[in-house]
Amino acid sequence: MSLRLSTVILPYRRWHEGARATWQQAEELGFHAAYTYDHLSWRTFRDGPWFGAVPTLTAAAAVTERLRLGTLVTSPNFRHPVTLAKDLISLDDVSNGRITLGIGAGGTGFDATALGQDPWSPRERADRFAEFVQLLDTLLTEDGTEGVSYKGDFYSAFEARNIPGCVQRRRLPFAVAATGPRGLKLAALHGQAWVTTGDPKLFETGTPEQSLQAIRGQVEKLGAACETLGRDVAELDKILLTGFTPDRPLDSFDAFVDFAGNHAALGFNEIVVHWPIPESDFAADEKIFERIATEAVQQLG
Repeated sequence: MSLRLSTVILPYRRWHEGARATWQQAEELGFHAAYTYDHLSWRTFRDGPWFGAVPTLTAAAAVTERLRLGTLVTSPNFRHPVTLAKDLISLDDVSNGRITLGIGAGGTGFDATALGQDPWSPRERADRFAEFVQLLDTLLTEDGTEGVSYKGDFYSAFEARNIPGCVQRRRLPFAVAATGPRGLKLAALHGQAWVTTGDPKLFETGTPEQSLQAIRGQVEKLGAACETLGRDVAELDKILLTGFTPDRPLDSFDAFVDFAGNHAALGFNEIVVHWPIPESDFAADEKIFERIATEAVQQLG
């Protein structure tokens, strides 16, 4: 399977003051997909402008034609499966079947307590994520008039209807972000793709070689999870969200080609780069970025 290049566009600019043009440019540059974070705020952007993922993706769908769109990632931190499912079938309809749901267990940042709840323990977060994904899968695949009723430990639904369902059948694809055993099992069970950012413990003090080895181990564990469930791991797309490993792939065109080639050799078929944001963790030379977008995949063959 050939390598695809995608981007993440953070929702920090007003739509009519640059955001709209960025999403359109992502399509013009030939990116496979453009994603956005589904957060209420994020790290160093917390005290500045930040817009909602669902309205942003709806607007992006209206001004693009070919570009796939999605979240990278949505989590249970402030989402409920019933309302999220309704938003997703609406997004899938507006985009005419171009939505991918990147989904993860969520972290312990601002989103984790924004609704006034106490922080969840790692075990509770994993428990909630498992139930969240299962119920969301059901809601997006059952589009009959009887609706979906469910009573779980964390989430409930009563005759929740999602008529007419997703444009994409059986439902829009899930890209499950996971590195632990329970999350990898969910990816193997419900995912059409798997997402990783690498090993966060290596971000500041590790080396690119150590990071590559750690990611190789994650790929092997995904394969084991699929084998346990009787699924061919080759059925899952493998997505690497860059920017969280010791590497600096956007420093030069050659650096990116080397980085992408090394990870493609591990089985990744989609590399995601952040759209440059000046004076931020995602600052990058725009000319190098555009060359990567238009030439790198062809050079990798």
